[in-house]
Order: sequence, then C-alpha cells, then structure tokens
Amino acid sequence: MHSHEAHIQNFFTFGQQILAFPFFIALIFYIVAVIVSNQHKKQWSHYRTSCWIVGCVSALVTLIGPLASLIHVNFVAHMIGHLLLGMLAPLLMVLAAPMTLLLRTLPVNTARTLSRIIRSPYFRFVRHPIIASTLNVGGLWLLYTTPLFNMMHEHLLLYIFIHLHIFLAGYVFTIAFIYIDPTPHPHSYVFRSIILLVALAAHSILAKYIYAYPPQHVIATQAELGAKIMYYGGDAIEMIIVYILFYHWFKSARNFKAAISSHSSYSNEPRF
Repeated sequence: MHSHEAHIQNFFTFGQQILAFPFFIALIFYIVAVIVSNQHKKQWSHYRTSCWIVGCVSALVTLIGPLASLIHVNFVAHMIGHLLLGMLAPLLMVLAAPMTLLLRTLPVNTARTLSRIIRSPYFRFVRHPIIASTLNVGGLWLLYTTPLFNMMHEHLLLYIFIHLHIFLAGYVFTIAFIYIDPTPHPHSYVFRSIILLVALAAHSILAKYIYAYPPQHVIATQAELGAKIMYYGGDAIEMIIVYILFYHWFKSARNFKAAISSHSSYSNEPRF
C-alpha cells in the first residue's frame, strides 16, 4: 500500500513538473524580451517586469516544492494553490503587459500577424466578460460540486488539464475586465462592472457552499478553513481587479471631461 501511494505521488510529481515547465519558459522569454526591447526602444517598466517575475513564481510554488506536495493530501493547501495559480498569478502576469512587450519586441511583420490573431473572432469570443466569467467561475463550480475534484487526483491527464484550465481561465477572466495590453473590441465600463460584480458574487457563494457542503472525501475542518481562505483571500485579489477597473474608468471620464472642456474653450475663442 505504501509503495502504491509512493508511486502515485511520483506520478503526479511528474505532472507538476510538466505544468511548471511553461512558467519557467515564460519567465526566461519575458526577461530576454525586456533585454532585447531595451536595446532599441524606451526602457521597459521595472514594475511590469517585477509583476511578471512574482506572477510566475506564484504559479511555480503551487507546482513544485513543499506546497505542491501538500496540495494532493490537504484541502487547505489546495485552496492556497487555487488562489496563487488561478487568481494572483494571472493578475500579476496581466499587469506585466506581456502582449505589449511582445509586440514591441517582434519584427514588424510578425507583430502585425500577432495583432490579426488577437483581433480574431475566437479571441473576441473567449475574452467576452460573460464567456470569461463562465469559463472561470463556472469551471470552479463544476470542479468543487461534482466528482471531478476527486477524479483529478486519480488521473494524471485530467490533473494537468484542470490546472491548465484554472490558470488560463483566470488569465482570460482578468483581461476581460481590465485592459492593460491592447484590447480590440473593448466593452463599456458599465457592462464590465455589472458582469464582474455578478462573477465575484458567484465566487463568494461557491466558497460558502464548500464550507457547508465539502467535496467528497474532504475533511470538514479542512473544507471550512479552505472555504474561508477562498472567500477572504479571493475577495482581496478581486478587490484589486475592481480597483483597477474603477481607476481606469475614473481616468477615462476625467480625460473625456477635459477634452470636452478644451473643445468648449476653443469654440468660444474669437475666430479670424
């Protein structure tokens, strides 16, 4: 029995290494892109570089190291991993503006091709606030209220797929509401705010549901603490998204008012 458990642990350690590899590559590529970009253009923001590094590290600690080992056997550790991989890492990596860096680093023709891909109907569909919220929060409801949570710890491919989905859904969710990189087909601040508040409410309700109805085979005390971490930790990260969205809204309204005021002043000037 002990040998079987060790085999399972080694099996999933291999899966974690597979998941960690793209983040190592992303970290290296971003730093290389910063170096290349700085040689020809204005110096890239140290703040954005720091966001990318911390974001990648936040994801990596859930996939390799002590926390990664606990995630399989402890629901509290699992929920901490969820916050890091599915919420904090995506937010920090979005704030790093990777697409802007990539567009200014690539050759002109390649950058234009990438821009056309970003404007494609598929990406427009996926990053729609309703679709992004469904993929992100809806996926979590499916994970924690069905046998999928236990199945994830029994099948390696399913484990890899779900963790990839958690990160990617979190990233797409973030870019659907806050526009850091170039954003074709932007949605209004009012629309994004309404959908965001609904999505945040659904996330909070899920945390309360887990507190009352733990996933199968999860100890009640661990489920209660894990639900609290999801509720309060999730709120803290979500409030950052809300703050950035409203801050951008405020700046946009202020700039619009300034433009209107400037136009009015110009219109009142005597014309010769």
